[in-house]
Amino acid sequence: MTETEDTLIDRITDRLVTAVAIGEFLPGTRLPAERDLAVSLGVGRTTTRAALERLVARGILEKQRGRTGGSFVREEWPTSEAAAVTRWLEEQWPQLVDAAIAGTHLHGAIARLAAVNRTEDDIVLMRARLDDFAEAATGAARQHADSLLHLAIIAAAHNETLSEVVREHERRFTIVAPAHLWGDSDSRPAMEKRAAREHSELVDAIVDGRSEDAGRIAQHHVEIDLELLEAVRRRAIGR
Repeated sequence: MTETEDTLIDRITDRLVTAVAIGEFLPGTRLPAERDLAVSLGVGRTTTRAALERLVARGILEKQRGRTGGSFVREEWPTSEAAAVTRWLEEQWPQLVDAAIAGTHLHGAIARLAAVNRTEDDIVLMRARLDDFAEAATGAARQHADSLLHLAIIAAAHNETLSEVVREHERRFTIVAPAHLWGDSDSRPAMEKRAAREHSELVDAIVDGRSEDAGRIAQHHVEIDLELLEAVRRRAIGR
């Protein structure tokens, strides 16, 4: 294996460790199929497989067989992986900050349009997604419910061009769009309480047709992504 291939595997391994650290993949969740993961990461399946095998050997992932098998996250990122998380975050930090700021403005624009264009069916769906989030029993379930709520808001804007821009942005920002970052065990409880409150405020503003309020709330809400990244960065550097 050439040095270039080794280096690429190192980088993809760091990326996947960081995905666990920042809450793209929570403990107990299954990663995408190897083929899909390779496409999202922009590398070949051989490189992806080698990185996954490293994470299994390091105890971060476990392989399960059968129809519902695959690669599953075993635990929160351990202290031994702080260097990997630091390497990837420091290398990507300017781009991550740029993308996070862009995301706040994109979601603000979507929310403003949703407040103007939402239909009764959109309102029913957004309310149902709010209930799903409130009733979710685990972090992974709340993360999934959060994604579905944001998709419902995007759909309520009824603007395919802007909706596609938002979806493409999220595909570049996270490995599995539209999943939002969910932080680590230290930051997650407070974040989930804040998310629940802001979700309710955002949907109320959209339903009431208060477009400027909806945009402002959405922008502030999506700032959570950058705040979670900053928290994990501080934790990694301090370990």
